[in-house]
Amino acid sequence: MNFYEAILLAIIEGITEYLPVSSTGHMIIASSFLQIANDDFTKLFTIVIQLGAILAVVALYWKRFFQSVDFYLKLGVAIIPAIIFGLIFNKAIDVLLESPLIVAMSLIIGGFLLLKVDDWFISNEKETNKSLTISYGMALKIGFFQVLAMIPGVSRSGATIVGGLTQKLNRKTAAEFSFFLAVPTMCGATAKKLFDYFNNGFTLSSEEINLLILGNFIAFLVAMVAIKSFIDYLSKSGFKLFGYYRILLGISIIIIHFFLYPLTII
Repeated sequence: MNFYEAILLAIIEGITEYLPVSSTGHMIIASSFLQIANDDFTKLFTIVIQLGAILAVVALYWKRFFQSVDFYLKLGVAIIPAIIFGLIFNKAIDVLLESPLIVAMSLIIGGFLLLKVDDWFISNEKETNKSLTISYGMALKIGFFQVLAMIPGVSRSGATIVGGLTQKLNRKTAAEFSFFLAVPTMCGATAKKLFDYFNNGFTLSSEEINLLILGNFIAFLVAMVAIKSFIDYLSKSGFKLFGYYRILLGISIIIIHFFLYPLTII
């Protein structure tokens, strides 16, 4: 991975991490086009730069992160399903992460679902539930929706936001809880990836450390803008645009893979 590839991947991470379009899917696609997808450092880089995106949430909502112990306990409950399923299916997930076609199919299926989400949960927006307290049971149920994002292309934010909508939250409240839930989830994923990386005998050169620092910094700046823009757009316009985008992107990936350029060997 070179300097320019690191910048490109960091920008993609910052834009897509909190949008319902799958940041992991976009990183797989981009790294496949750059022909660096199978590089061990690339796999580490795409996970670790999520820390930059995490800091963007903390910076924007820092007051909410100091509101109560109850807040942290509910986030802890919400990540339990991801921890359990992640440990059980770790190897299977790693295999899926190398398949752009899995990403494409997930993007298309998720896209069609997003086209209908606004209609399914339109009553949520009519309720004055912006200050609705999220219970432990609700947090756990949203956590199970997050497990779906272990399939590349599903979108962690998309799955958890829809999970929040099933609990009668409006779009803004569901999106914000999804952002908060990303912090412990991605911290855990990063710690696990770093542990595996070093446990397998890999080391980081000074150049690679600099790329990680640069990637996190860029992801942080871009995510700050993306989060603010997404909340405003989602509250006013809903999910349909993201649904169309996912479908078009998924179809494009399939066409490119089979007719123009094989992204990877499936």
